[in-house]
Amino acid sequence: MGVLPRSWAKGQKMPSASCDALLDDIEDIISQEDSKPQDRHFSRKHVFPKIRRGNTQKYLQEESRPPSDSTIPGIQKIWIRTWGCSHNNSDGEYMAGQLAAYGYKITENASDADLWLLNSCTVKNPAEDHFRNSIKKAQEENKKIVLAGCVPQAQPRQDYLKGLSIIGVQQIDRVVEVVEETIKGHSVRLLGQKKDNGKRLGGARLDLPKIRKNPLIEIISINTGCLNACTYCKTKHARGNLASYPIDELVERAKQSFQEGVCEIWLTSEDTGAYGRDIGTDLPTLLWKLVEVIPDGAMLRLGMTNPPYILEHLEEMAKILNHPRVYAFLHIPVQSASDSVLMDMKREYCVADFKRVVDFLKEKVPGITIATDIICGFPGETDQDFQETLKLVEEYKFPSLFINQFYPRPGTPAAKAEQVPAHVKKQRTKDLSRVFHSYNPYDHKEFRTRFGNHLTSTSDTCAASHCDSTYSRIVLQMSQHDCALWVAAGLALIALLFAFLARVYAYNVTK
Repeated sequence: MGVLPRSWAKGQKMPSASCDALLDDIEDIISQEDSKPQDRHFSRKHVFPKIRRGNTQKYLQEESRPPSDSTIPGIQKIWIRTWGCSHNNSDGEYMAGQLAAYGYKITENASDADLWLLNSCTVKNPAEDHFRNSIKKAQEENKKIVLAGCVPQAQPRQDYLKGLSIIGVQQIDRVVEVVEETIKGHSVRLLGQKKDNGKRLGGARLDLPKIRKNPLIEIISINTGCLNACTYCKTKHARGNLASYPIDELVERAKQSFQEGVCEIWLTSEDTGAYGRDIGTDLPTLLWKLVEVIPDGAMLRLGMTNPPYILEHLEEMAKILNHPRVYAFLHIPVQSASDSVLMDMKREYCVADFKRVVDFLKEKVPGITIATDIICGFPGETDQDFQETLKLVEEYKFPSLFINQFYPRPGTPAAKAEQVPAHVKKQRTKDLSRVFHSYNPYDHKEFRTRFGNHLTSTSDTCAASHCDSTYSRIVLQMSQHDCALWVAAGLALIALLFAFLARVYAYNVTK
């Protein structure tokens, strides 16, 4: 039906039309008094839009972004907390990178976050205690929670994990999915293994986006799991058997990292020495390929390796560690200097094997730093066993020593054995720490004239045996001479300050 002419709206009667006078078109009934289209167009030129002044841009921004408490995924703030080894830290960086790429905001402020992503470590009881307490705090603050890392992977049915979303250690490439569903109020658990034609893979892809805690350091996990079955280790329950990444994928990741401005590559895993045994290659072959792509000014750092898997590669490892773009550093855990204790641990080597590795590398790689781990108070460890460990430390004077009091982890064979009394474990930890602080491992270095230094021991590191330390803990202690210099410099500055104030005062008086 057409629009009535405006003249009819003024009270005029509608013209009558008989059936014999049919209209050819609806436009034929428009009167001459009506405005023509060109008239209406002309009148529009005299219409001026009213401009909204003030916070127009602010309104547009607010309209384009929903509030942070919205259930629309991809707009919330996420706080990520990681405990444990460098492998775990790398996983945390990958998860942060994917979430940020999707649109989530990664925040350093836990209270300001909408969701907490807690990436756990299962090596020792204190780390899990911190993890459990963080879950409780998040629940008290009504935060959404996603759990990751080795604790929920190894024991997902623990009571304090009930009803919470979990992302498995090999499923970190699906963290966005888990976070999305958690924000919607669902509980999701992805704990499966990555496989290709039935063969277990090293884990998620290496080319995923990443937010590095240190933008200059790229941590690359070359494999996951291990070939051992240590009686105290809970990490094995989470990371499983050895699964290595192909060499070409690792080399490509290194190239990508250097292009992004990284100047250090840290290789990590539960046991770097075992790399490649499941895919028909070995660690030296990988290292030589990586060395080829390291640019000038960049460095490569090797992670932890257990003694059995480095013995057959000693010659090649010495050559690699002498390379100018490779740090002369290797972390080789001994755990105990007692063969009987090592047998109870099922470490698959004896003290003589460990000494052979250390002696060879110290001879062939001048200035090499050997780091090691020791567990104090393992079940069945006698006073004589512990004395042998003290002698080993006194003999080699390890510049980096990780001292760990034994903690029985649930589900491990060592947890079922008769335990050494707690006070004995604590005393042995103190005794070993005292020995460590009794020597100066770098007395022969030139900078000893300036600094007298110790590398700190620790009883709360993540790396009982299967975790590479995240950072080497170094504390430089000033000599008495340096302290005197600092005191003299401080007194001189104070004297200058008083002289300046005196001149200002004198100027004001004379003025």
